Amino acid sequence: MSDLHWTTAITQIKPNEIRLRGYRVDELMGTVSFGQVVHLALTGELPSDNVGKLMDAMLVSSIDHGVTPPSALAARTAASTGAPLNAAIAAGVLSINEHHGGAIFDCMGVIQGGLAWAQANGAGIQDAATHLVQEYRAARKRLPGLGHRIHTDDPRTKKLFGLATELGLAGEGVALIQGLAAAVEEASGKSLPVNVDGAIAGLLVDLKLPRELANGFFIMARVPGLMAHVYEEKTRMRPMRQIHPTDHDYDGPPARPVGCGNE
Repeated sequence: MSDLHWTTAITQIKPNEIRLRGYRVDELMGTVSFGQVVHLALTGELPSDNVGKLMDAMLVSSIDHGVTPPSALAARTAASTGAPLNAAIAAGVLSINEHHGGAIFDCMGVIQGGLAWAQANGAGIQDAATHLVQEYRAARKRLPGLGHRIHTDDPRTKKLFGLATELGLAGEGVALIQGLAAAVEEASGKSLPVNVDGAIAGLLVDLKLPRELANGFFIMARVPGLMAHVYEEKTRMRPMRQIHPTDHDYDGPPARPVGCGNE
């Protein structure tokens, strides 16, 4: 072995054999969900079906949010210049930062800090939430994971929390972010419901996923949406157009229930 020899614990490649964290990829295919394989790749452990279902739901929840988010506008702008698919998607991904898509990381930190405070002080979850709200209000800082510029009752949050409860996966992380929303309303009289970023943050804490991976979940979820925007820009729009961030309409399929698609 040379002095440059190194090791990886993620994927092993041999002739006619690919193993992810020890599992053959061809045996995983058609056997486990994408969410389970994402969990396997990131943590090294193949989770239960229930965890896989929740992982899938989190990824679906953030797949797209229209053309107004900075990442979609950046991807469409790059596509409008004639940039290839990979470059236009990369432009969108590079626009996911502290103020767009970064709330999951920040919110996980708040939740983990609140749980640590509760344990250190022998306090309950709601006491910790109230303590955090008091701290943030005194510092005139905004709590991440609460409120939304469009939604007053984010349907994605309700679905994720309901699914997590049904699957037996909702724990202290979910309880604390819900407690924060309640404490904010009690302190200010204003309703700031948990948004989808806050919901995902609480679930990732309960699933014991590393905080360093938090914003990667937003990126993984959003890439298919960015791809759709890039493709539409290239196939429907004229090149080098001025893209207005809000002056647009939807002209896709009308509202339809899940289950009515082509077999």
